[in-house]
Amino acid sequence: MFSRLREDIACIRERDPAARSTWEVLTCYPGLHALLLHRLAHALWMRGWRWSGRFISHLSRGVTGIEIHPGAVVGRRVFIDHGMGVVIGETAEVGDDCTIYQGVTLGGTSLSKGAKRHPTLGRGVIVSAGAKVLGGFTVGDGARVGSNAVLLQAVPAGATAVGIPARVVQKSADAAREQAAAKMGFSAYGVTQGDDPVAQAMKGLIDNASGHEHQIALLWQAIEKLSARSRELPMEDCVPQDARTTERFDAEGLNRLVK
Repeated sequence: MFSRLREDIACIRERDPAARSTWEVLTCYPGLHALLLHRLAHALWMRGWRWSGRFISHLSRGVTGIEIHPGAVVGRRVFIDHGMGVVIGETAEVGDDCTIYQGVTLGGTSLSKGAKRHPTLGRGVIVSAGAKVLGGFTVGDGARVGSNAVLLQAVPAGATAVGIPARVVQKSADAAREQAAAKMGFSAYGVTQGDDPVAQAMKGLIDNASGHEHQIALLWQAIEKLSARSRELPMEDCVPQDARTTERFDAEGLNRLVK
C-alpha cells in the first residue's frame, strides 16, 4: 500500500511543476485522495460488498469532486490533475501512467447491463481538460485526447484525437515536440504542435496557393523578357496591364490567422 502511495506522490511531483513538496501533494491534491478512496471502494466491490463500495465512491465524490465508479479498473501512477468534474464509469479501464485533467468523462453509450460500455485507456494516455471519451473502445498506448474533444472511436497508439467529433491524427515527426515530450515524459493538457487537421489543411492550401502565385510571377517575367527581345519594344507594352509580375500573396499573414 505504501509503495503505491510513494509511486503516486512521485508521479505527481514529476508531472506537476506546481507540486512543491511531498506534504503538499499528500494533503492538497484531490486527485490523489480520489485514487486512494477508489482503491478501497474497488476492493469492497470486487469482494461483493457492492453497496459499501458505492457509498465510499459517493463520499469521495463529495470530498474531491471526482467520481470514480468502484467497478472501474485504475492502474498505477495515474495522475488526475485538478480533477473537478472527472467522471469514470463502471467498466472503464485506465492504464498505468495515464494523466487525466479536470472535466473529463470516461462514459458509456450503451444501456446493456454487464456489457463493456466504457473506454479502455492504454499506458501513458493523456486526456485533456473537458474531453469526453464515450464508448467501449480502446485508446492506444501513448495517445492524446485534446481539450474538449468528443471521442467516439478507437485511437491508435501514439496518435492524437482532437475536435467535435474527434478526428484522429497520427503522431507527427516534429523534432522539437518529441524532444520536449522526452524531457517531460508527457505533454501538458495533451496539446502538441500541429494536432488540428483542419488548421493543417488550411495551411497546406495557403502554401499551395502561395507556390502558384510564385510560379505565375516567374512565367510573366519570362514572357516580358522574351517579348522585349523579339519585338524590341518596351516591356510594359508587351505584357497586359493586369498581368502580375510580382508576388502579392501574403501566405505568412494567412497562416498566422489559422494558428
